[in-house]
Order: sequence, then structure tokens, then C-alpha cells
Amino acid sequence: MASQHHKTTLTQFLIVVIFSIAFAYIESAVVVYLREIFHPDGFTFPLTGFTLTAPWERLILMEMAREASTIVLILTGSWLAGFNLRQRFAYFLTIFAVWDIFYYVWLKVLLNWPASIMEWDILFLIPVTWAGPVIAPVIVSVIMIVFAAMILRGDSHRKPIKATLLDWLGFIIAGLIVVISFCIAGLHSNQPDYNAHFHWLLFAAGNVIAIALFARCLARSR
Repeated sequence: MASQHHKTTLTQFLIVVIFSIAFAYIESAVVVYLREIFHPDGFTFPLTGFTLTAPWERLILMEMAREASTIVLILTGSWLAGFNLRQRFAYFLTIFAVWDIFYYVWLKVLLNWPASIMEWDILFLIPVTWAGPVIAPVIVSVIMIVFAAMILRGDSHRKPIKATLLDWLGFIIAGLIVVISFCIAGLHSNQPDYNAHFHWLLFAAGNVIAIALFARCLARSR
């Protein structure tokens, strides 16, 4: 019975991964169009400014709404894939992480960009611009995939990973620290010294806190 449950979880996980890879292609294709519109002379840092006339404002608002819709789609996909809140959280991490990684894989295929993992990118626009080197969101995504795989493995072996309310608060704080590191960099994305404004120590602190909390949850669940 446990073996059958494990097989079902693995199948579900692979379906979610395929969905995420296809979803990443859609995202990458949209970005190809956006770069043609907003950066016809090439997408480079520091970002060049443009006058925010009414048509530009409308396009930016549409892009922000599209980003919000993307999060809704990821939440919806994870809800449908999981059978309980723990699994749904794991599938949210999986979809977000695989989608994010393959977004850059597809951009490399479509545009031969980024030239290196240290290239900078605009990551998000809500509520302010997020920016940073490509390697940073990829690191976060790899961590998310590891967390998701271990949560699903625990469920498939009837040994669910347990987290307290205090743990969840810690995860939220860790996530906010990482987001703040991206937002600080985004505020300086149009300045010549833009790459001096990504706070690697702040970024690392958020990730280390999350890993330490997850390790504690894992130890408690054994």
C-alpha cells in the first residue's frame, strides 16, 4: 500500500514538473515580446528610463496584473495537485521553482540570454521592482525544490514533516529577507553602480534561516 502511495506521489510530481516547464515557456515567450516593446535597443543593465505616458502606464499595469495572475495560476495548480495542505504547499514550491528555472532555460533557447548566470534581470514588479543576478533566484528555486521533494517523500512514507506556528513565522521572515534583498537591488537598477546594491549577505541570511528551520522540522519529524 505504501509502495502504491509512493508511486502515485511520484507520478503526480512528474506531471507537476511537466506543467511547470510548459508554463515557463509561456512566461519566456511573453518576456520576449515585452523586451521588443520596452527595450527595442536591447535589454541591458543599468536599465534605461522612458517617459511614462498613458500607453506605457497601461502596459506596465497590464504586466503587473499578468504577474499577479501567474501567482494565482501557481496557487491553483498546487491546490489541484495536492491532497492536503502539506502536499499543496510542496507542489506550490515545485511549480514556482521549476517554472523559475526553466524560464531562464527557455530564454536561453529563444534569445541566447543570459550570457552568464551573473547577468542581472528584473524579477518582479509587485509592489516595487525586484532585481538581481540570475543565479540568485535560481539558488532560491533549487532550495525550494529540495524542500518540496523532502515534504512529498515524507508524505509518501507516512512520515510527514511537522512545522509549528513559530516555524511558519520564521519561514515568512526568511522569505521577506530574501525579497527585501531583491527589492533593494531593484531600486537601484537604473544606476551605473547597480551591481553594488545586491546585498549578498542579506540574501544568504534569508536562505540560511530557511534551511536551518527546515532542518529542525525534519529532525523533529523523525
